[in-house]
Amino acid sequence: MRYFGTDGVRGTVGQHPMTAEFALRLAGAATRALLPRGGKVVIGKDTRVSGYMFESALEAGFVAAGADVRLSGPLPTPGVALLTRELEADLGVVISASHNAYGDNGIKFFKHDGFKLAAGEEARIESHIEDAAVTLDSTALGQVRRVDDALERYEQHCLGTVPGDMSLEGVKIVVDCAHGASYRVAPSTLTALGAELVPLGCSPNGRNINDRCGATDPDLLRRTVKAVEADVGIALDGDGDRVIMVDSAGATLNGDTLLLVLALARKVAGRLAGPVVGTQISSMALERALQAEGIAFCRAEVGDRQVVAMLREKGGVLGGESSGHILCLDKSTTGDGLLVALEVLSVMQARNCSLAELAEDMPHTEQANLSVPSNGDGSLGDPAVEKALRAARRLLGREGRIVVRPSGTEPVFRIMAEGPDRTSVHRAAEGVAQALNPGRPAT
Repeated sequence: MRYFGTDGVRGTVGQHPMTAEFALRLAGAATRALLPRGGKVVIGKDTRVSGYMFESALEAGFVAAGADVRLSGPLPTPGVALLTRELEADLGVVISASHNAYGDNGIKFFKHDGFKLAAGEEARIESHIEDAAVTLDSTALGQVRRVDDALERYEQHCLGTVPGDMSLEGVKIVVDCAHGASYRVAPSTLTALGAELVPLGCSPNGRNINDRCGATDPDLLRRTVKAVEADVGIALDGDGDRVIMVDSAGATLNGDTLLLVLALARKVAGRLAGPVVGTQISSMALERALQAEGIAFCRAEVGDRQVVAMLREKGGVLGGESSGHILCLDKSTTGDGLLVALEVLSVMQARNCSLAELAEDMPHTEQANLSVPSNGDGSLGDPAVEKALRAARRLLGREGRIVVRPSGTEPVFRIMAEGPDRTSVHRAAEGVAQALNPGRPAT
C-alpha cells in the first residue's frame, strides 16, 4: 500500500503524508470507506506536540463527513481500543508514532471490536484519499464531545484484570512512562494497588517523548532501580503498548522473557489456551524453553497484527514480540504494557518470588540487534548482501540464525543475529550491516 505500513500511517511531521491536510483527507476517506452512513469515532493521542494539530484535523475531517467524534485526550493505545468498545463506537483512531522520537507521528485505526483494521480495510481507505473533500450541510454534520472519564475507564479495566486481593504494599517500583501517553494512568494504577512508586518519564512537554527513556532506552530505569533499591522497574513506550521490565539488580527482561513468564504461569493455572505465538525475530531460547514445558510455539511475521491473526486462527490467547509488545487476548485486543506489567507483578506475588527468579526459566542465548539506514548502497537482493548473509549463517552454524528485514515503521533495516557465542553473533550481524551500508562505523 502507498500510505499504510505495519502499524498505520507514520512519518516525519511536516513531510507528506504527516501533514494536517493529509490527516483531514484521511478522516474523510475513512468515513467514506468504512462509515458511509456516519457513525461514532473515538480519537486518542499520545503527548507529542503535533498531536494537537492532527487531532484537530482528524476531528474536522470526520465531522465534515458526518461522523460524531469523541475525544479522549492523551490515552495509551490500548485505552483507545477499550474506549472504542465501551462507547460502542464504529471506529477508534490513535495519533501516535509509538516508540519514535517526537518529530515523527502516526495515525492508526481500530475497528468497533477493538482490533486493528485488516489490510483490506486500509486499502479501502487509501482508495478514497484522492477523492474530493466533502463538507455536508449543517444538518448532517457530526458532533464532538470529550470523554472526561477516559483515563478512569482504562485504569479500572487494568485493575480488573488482576486478582481482587492483589496488593503491592511494601513493593518499591520505578515506572518509566517515556513522557508518553501513560504518564498519568500508569502511576495512578500502581499507586491504587499500594505500591511505593518512583516515577520517571512522567513530565511530558510535547518534545521529550521517548527521549533517552522508556522501553526503547531503559538505561536510566536500570540505574534508578539500583540507586533507590527498588524491587522492580517498569518501562513503557510512548503510546503504552510495549513494556520492558528490570529486576532489582538492574537486569533487563525483554518481551521474550516476559512472554515466557506469563506462559508458564498461565499453564500452571490452567489458563493457557492454544499455542504461544511469537514472530520471526523471537529468540530461539524462548522457543526451546516453551517446548521443554510442552507448550506449542508458532512464529508469525513481524507486527502485532500478524501475531493477533495467528492467535485468533489457532485459538491462542498469548503472543508477542521481543520488543515488549505482548498480547493477552483474554484481557485486551491489542498490546498493553501496563496490563502485562500488572500480570507479571501478580505472578511474582502468587509465587512469592522476585522478578530475577522468574527470569531464571529463560535459557541463555547471545543476541545482537542492529538497525541500518535503508538509504545506504545495499538492498536485500544485492549480491554483496546475499554473500554476507551466507557468511553469517556459516559463522553461526546450526545453533544460531540471522534475520534481516525492512522496518515497517522507520526507514531502516533490522538485523537480528543469535547463537551461543557472543563474538560470532556480533561478527555475523556486523558483516551484514556493512554489506547493507558500506562504510558505516562498526559497533
